Amino acid sequence: MRQEMRAGSVCAWGRVAPIRAVALTLLIMFAAAHADRAWGQGGSAVADPPEAVEETALTTTAQTVDVAALTSDEAIEARLRRILDATERFRSPGVEVRDGVAFLTGRTDDAANRDWAGELARKTEDVVAVVNNIEVESGPIWTVRPALREIRTLWQQFIQAAPLLLVGLAVFVGTLLLARILVRIADRQLGRRVQSDLVRNVIGKLLFVAIALVGVYLFLRITGLTRIAVTLAGGTGLVGLVVGFAFRDIAENFLASVLISVQRPFRLGDTIEVDGHTGVVQKVTTRGTVLMDFDGNHIQIANATVYKNTIRNLTANPKVRAGFSVGVGYDASISDAQGIAMDVLQKHSAVLDTPEPVVLVEQLGAATIVLRMWFWIDGHEHSLLKVRSSLMRLIVRAYEEAGISLPDEAREVIFPQAVPVRMLPEPDAGVAATPAPPTPAASTEDDDEVTEAEGDLRSEVADIQQQAKESRTPEEGDDIMQSEAEEAGRADGA
Repeated sequence: MRQEMRAGSVCAWGRVAPIRAVALTLLIMFAAAHADRAWGQGGSAVADPPEAVEETALTTTAQTVDVAALTSDEAIEARLRRILDATERFRSPGVEVRDGVAFLTGRTDDAANRDWAGELARKTEDVVAVVNNIEVESGPIWTVRPALREIRTLWQQFIQAAPLLLVGLAVFVGTLLLARILVRIADRQLGRRVQSDLVRNVIGKLLFVAIALVGVYLFLRITGLTRIAVTLAGGTGLVGLVVGFAFRDIAENFLASVLISVQRPFRLGDTIEVDGHTGVVQKVTTRGTVLMDFDGNHIQIANATVYKNTIRNLTANPKVRAGFSVGVGYDASISDAQGIAMDVLQKHSAVLDTPEPVVLVEQLGAATIVLRMWFWIDGHEHSLLKVRSSLMRLIVRAYEEAGISLPDEAREVIFPQAVPVRMLPEPDAGVAATPAPPTPAASTEDDDEVTEAEGDLRSEVADIQQQAKESRTPEEGDDIMQSEAEEAGRADGA
């Protein structure tokens, strides 16, 4: 009977709750699961001392306790005392029976034990009444005995299951070593086909995590923690769903970084226009793309925004077309004006011969004939703004030398009230008024292709890159296009 009650006590109090916290290690999971298995099978192989056994409710299985065919007070008293001693739930138990009335004395820690003793005496044969004087003593308010019992139980189960734990750890460590070797082999193979370091790192980490998960499964299977593994998998899935919703934008940004790294719509040093911002690409990280505009300002654009918006690459094709308009007077010959402008465009050193420049009549205005000049330059070498300024200055100078007027646009002035007009006296008939011919003002315009104010015709990209080197980069992340920059540096060195 003592063994049955002890086994029931172990089954009720020896169960360890499932471990759900991510911070708990596999060692604690292993010990807890094996403690649960051992208690569930009916008891531990190591017998606990009496004070280490958790108490459970005492029950009686018979309606009456038989003593003998002819019972006496002494026999009833002896039988009840032996039963109370056997339970080990009472201190100094005493039983006295007089004329069928049982008097119970002693001390216990639980009121349920006291009630059980009274019920036992009442069900004993030939007992007509029970006087239950057993005292219930309350234990100490603060005690560490339950914690010590749990620690001792876990330690015992850990010692018993240590062989399985060692085998599982060996398999897990071997799996991690195998994963590391396979990741290195895969990185070498991918290095010949995939240029993006980010893509290679992502593939390597995914491969390592997949193999590591296999190792965790084998460890749990060997140590018998498959039930806890299922619980953790379910909890991890729920946590992953919550985290996915919370960090959706971050995940989208990272995926855009991978796609940009693979597709490479631009390179470091390219001048691009994205989402209304124009600048030179300085850096591309897993978070965003860093540009420096032509005012010297750093612009950080999220990679998701870069990938989803239209990207205008102004550097991919070195040939850039530009144009401007000039209005000449109606008294000028259109063909002569076109020829003069065409001659200036063809002689300019920054204008490309192919495609050829053109001069077209764009519009017939109220006071001018608008001519549109189109030309191409090498955007890698020359600045579009500087070349256009030089061409406009030279064409205006050529028109002035050819006597082609550049009138203002006609203006119509409306007077809301009448304007008084006074007639001047006519001159004498013998004196003819001879108007003096207009004398054009002497032009002081320089005929040089580039003036000191315009500087040189070089592209501003080199100046922007120099400013970027001298300034602090606001984005401290790793450059996912670093390999591309290294290859470009090696090509320049060669």
